Amino acid sequence: MEQRNRWLAWVFLAPAIILVAVLMYYPMVGTAIESLYATEFINPNPKFVGLQLYRQIFESGDFGQIVRNSIVWTVFVVLFQNVIGFLVALLLNQRLPTSGLMRSLVLLPWILPGVVAAILWRFMYDPQLGLINSFLIRIGAADQGAAWLAESSTAMAAAIVAAVWKGFPFSAVVFLAALQNVDREQVEAAIIDGAGPIRRLFSVVLPSMREVIVINVVLTTILTFNYFDMIWVLTRGGPQNATHIFPTKIYELGFGQFRFGEAAAYGVFSILILAVLIAVYFILQRGGRQRVARA
Repeated sequence: MEQRNRWLAWVFLAPAIILVAVLMYYPMVGTAIESLYATEFINPNPKFVGLQLYRQIFESGDFGQIVRNSIVWTVFVVLFQNVIGFLVALLLNQRLPTSGLMRSLVLLPWILPGVVAAILWRFMYDPQLGLINSFLIRIGAADQGAAWLAESSTAMAAAIVAAVWKGFPFSAVVFLAALQNVDREQVEAAIIDGAGPIRRLFSVVLPSMREVIVINVVLTTILTFNYFDMIWVLTRGGPQNATHIFPTKIYELGFGQFRFGEAAAYGVFSILILAVLIAVYFILQRGGRQRVARA
């Protein structure tokens, strides 16, 4: 009977396993294999070159910059998106007369298509007609309009601001749901003990939300690292590769220059780097849990 139940479980799991294998692991394996071939649009017979493409990428000056850009992009977008999202969730969790309307308005950036949001911010960053430059000039913070997306020193920061604006509602919704599930009895007990709002936040609320925070940070890290449309519409990776990250570089090589082998190699690198970032985060999180348990 036990063996029959085991086989029955595998029968029910088989469709999901096959679907995951076809949609996820087969393309990943195909990408890894393609990275071993010098594949181009005009070359009907791809040539096996082994790890030569990886060596070329390592030796090129673009690879190090793309790694740095991807890490800076991911870290700052995830950090500010989650911090702002949490603060907004705290505000929306209060019993305010217009809380329903505020929750609806907060969702507007998130429900906008990524390309539409990027075009909107591109107009806002326009040197002559953009709202940002007009505001800075009006308050006396600037004498003339700045080319935010055309300068290497400001392009990445401008893209990060736009991505945070687009993504913080997602974190706000997740954190708001977690806040509403915090045990009210623990909060009331902390109030009776004389704990102030800050103490209640760090001693009761945040520990209760730990699992949700971990899941949300990991999920937003994956989504941000693979975020393509915002940077591509804003800067196309420029100026001078200042905003190129792995997705935009892969797209440029594969569909712009038809160098499919190099694009596949960059794809393998992106998977490895993302796996390392997530592993580091989980290691740090586990260390924090162990310190809390010992305390």
